[in-house]
Amino acid sequence: MSKHGFTTGIVHGDRIAGTEHGGVRQPIHTSVQYGFERVEDLIGVFQGTKKGGFNYARQGTPTTAALERKITSLEGGTGTVCFSTGMAAITATFLTLLRAGDHLVSSRYVFGNTNSLFGTLRTLGVEVTTVDASDAENVKNAIQPNTRMVFVETIANPGTQIPDLQGIGALCRERGLVYVVDNTITSPALFQPKAVGASLVINSLTKTIAGHGAALGGAVTDTGLFDWSAYPNIADDYRRSPAKDQGLLQIRKKGLRDMGASLSSEQAHAIAMGAETLALRVKQSSDNALALAQFLEGHEAIGKVFYPGLKSHPQYEVAQALFKGASWLLSFELLNAERMIDVVNALKLPIKATGLGDTRTLIIPVAPTIFFEAGAQTRKAMGISDGMLRLSAGIEDIDDLIADFSQALKLAA
Repeated sequence: MSKHGFTTGIVHGDRIAGTEHGGVRQPIHTSVQYGFERVEDLIGVFQGTKKGGFNYARQGTPTTAALERKITSLEGGTGTVCFSTGMAAITATFLTLLRAGDHLVSSRYVFGNTNSLFGTLRTLGVEVTTVDASDAENVKNAIQPNTRMVFVETIANPGTQIPDLQGIGALCRERGLVYVVDNTITSPALFQPKAVGASLVINSLTKTIAGHGAALGGAVTDTGLFDWSAYPNIADDYRRSPAKDQGLLQIRKKGLRDMGASLSSEQAHAIAMGAETLALRVKQSSDNALALAQFLEGHEAIGKVFYPGLKSHPQYEVAQALFKGASWLLSFELLNAERMIDVVNALKLPIKATGLGDTRTLIIPVAPTIFFEAGAQTRKAMGISDGMLRLSAGIEDIDDLIADFSQALKLAA
């Protein structure tokens, strides 16, 4: 796939790799058990000495393996493990690579559920420090002798803050820290975190890569840049494998075999089909988001617009330098926050719903929903006002979206 262009590689990857009966894409393998002619081969699969075999669907199937190859190619990595959800991928990464007494440094601006997971990590004895990661110096100042990992999102949900991705990558390389980058909002269509030195890349496949709001999934990709032989938390059982495989092997064994956060073949197939149009969808939805952001920024009823494609955004230059587009995510605030409910209810095209990265435009008030449990203090620290609205731009005709917002915003006076 690597010798072809981005979309060509996705569309033809299964066929070129070889499928049963000449199928143009990998079929759905629903079998849970896998048999062998020779018991030696069964033993080899269990012990990891025989490559390419399957022993039980909890650790993967031919269908999930085909999706993993796709994601690996898209991210320019050396291997990928797929999970049942994006949160399962993040949780498995933290719980399999961190131990009690370790320290994690994270961007302060992260997905609400990820922020909630930090609370769980603290109860398990993992110390978590959150900082404004738009300046790598803040990350540097938070590092302690027991720091093992740094975690950031490429574009924060919902405030669209962008970390100093390159600066943090250089810092992690210098200090020997695992650098985990959540690429969900940008996706490999707009950005490959490997370019800034990421050790592991996480994608919530549910969103940009699948794109149709009909399948849950997550993935962790190893970029091949981190030296796992120097990482102290790799279990002895996995030290027998080549150093380059040890981190991802531990994530797979612990995250899938022990924790059971497995992606089904049916969901993997749906995600793989959605991925074929990834670049096309991301271009259209990013173009729509930029046009909407520009329209909203110039509207008399709007107070603030948060979108990395606007020159007014604090990290506009970073986005321009690193990303092929500013993504489909934007947020905004009305000058008259008391009219927020009226305006949202008046919109006819944007769907009032949770979720992100769909073909349809989605809108949601942030504070009373997805960040409600975080509490007022956390919301304030993350720059989330009571009147913030989050928008996930879809692929509709932009004239229709702008016309709809124009009529709804008349209620904001």
